Amino acid sequence: MVARQSICLRRLSEGGRAREVGFGRFLSNQKVTVERLIEGWSEQTRSAVAGRHVLAIQDTSELNFHTTPERRRGLGEIGKGVGRGVLVHAMVAVDASNGSCLGLVAGSVYTRKGRVETPHGKRSLKDKESRRWIDTAAAAKPVLASAATVTVVADRESDIYAEWATLPGEDFHLLTRVMHDRALAGGGTLSSRSANLPFVATRTVGLLATHKRAARQAVLSLRFGAVEVLRPDGVGLWHLPKNVPLRFVEVIECNPPEGVEPVHWRLLTTHDVTGVEEGWQIVDWYRLRWTIEQLFRLMKSHGLRIEDSQLASAGALIKLAAIATRAAAMILQLVQARDGKNPEPASNAFSQPEIVVLDSLNPKIEGKTAMQKNPHAKHSLAWACWIVARLGGWDGYPSSKPPGPITLRHGSEYFHAIVKGWTLRDVCMP
Repeated sequence: MVARQSICLRRLSEGGRAREVGFGRFLSNQKVTVERLIEGWSEQTRSAVAGRHVLAIQDTSELNFHTTPERRRGLGEIGKGVGRGVLVHAMVAVDASNGSCLGLVAGSVYTRKGRVETPHGKRSLKDKESRRWIDTAAAAKPVLASAATVTVVADRESDIYAEWATLPGEDFHLLTRVMHDRALAGGGTLSSRSANLPFVATRTVGLLATHKRAARQAVLSLRFGAVEVLRPDGVGLWHLPKNVPLRFVEVIECNPPEGVEPVHWRLLTTHDVTGVEEGWQIVDWYRLRWTIEQLFRLMKSHGLRIEDSQLASAGALIKLAAIATRAAAMILQLVQARDGKNPEPASNAFSQPEIVVLDSLNPKIEGKTAMQKNPHAKHSLAWACWIVARLGGWDGYPSSKPPGPITLRHGSEYFHAIVKGWTLRDVCMP
């Protein structure tokens, strides 16, 4: 998938009918489980996170597959309306200091079996789909055990009291955008407490483009404080602590451009926030949540186009989505590495046999002048990306525009063809 930038089985099989059938049998094999595929997400991540402060960013994306009433393919409802598809809940590890993607951590891929008749408020947490936020963060702990510090970052749907009460530990923190205006110990709510505090600093922040807004600069005002949130009334919560001490950080765009929705982020965290610098650090970590949005875009129309798959069953589509999530993470690592600013090792995205091939290719594609030499540290991810980009037709000059996804796609195809040939170099023909 990384090489072909596609999830189409016919394209992945390079025109070979036998191989296409083999891929189909692999996806339909009952011994190939989505749980085991997801376990494989973190194989290279475990070593990549060692000694770092890792932002473990999680979110859910809906994959909307085309269906008709006659051809539902076993897919359940997603979102609003008549959409049918698969939900991918993923957690990606990101270096807190430089924003580089270190790989996938944990998650789940599933389709809904039907509508739940019991109202949300009358169900215990174990019977709610939102349990995935807690389960994924808990599954991350052994995967990220070698990290110096872990901060689980998520958007509003992850603002669950049980998460605040059960997950934090030594060097294991949470950072979530607020959904609920929680009641506080001593009276009042989170919004009333923050509204009574003055802003203490302002800063211009670059906002990346999303499906809801264009990229722009925003002047944000900052305030922060300490709170104790109270346990809400609800089914199955009585065993949790009556309150949890947290810190909040709020940034507001007080004077947005005309006709533009102002930025307003109210964040809760288990990190200590005692000064302005720490407050802005929390904001900057939350802004890196965009990394997982990039991952999902690479799975969809901006990359693998997984929603175009015509596989006939929900079970096969779920497994395909699990594999595509891993492929999208590897593509994201290549795109991030192209400028050479992050000193990640090539082993984050390439196997050892592939690195051997890269070693052989590098001197052959370098030019004779210093300007055409690979400028990156040997065996770094940037070094590997430079080689792949050159194979894709990039000229390699520092003054040229950095290689884009299409160039990297062409280079990946060429590189993996070379790797395939390399594996046959010692085969003796009769």
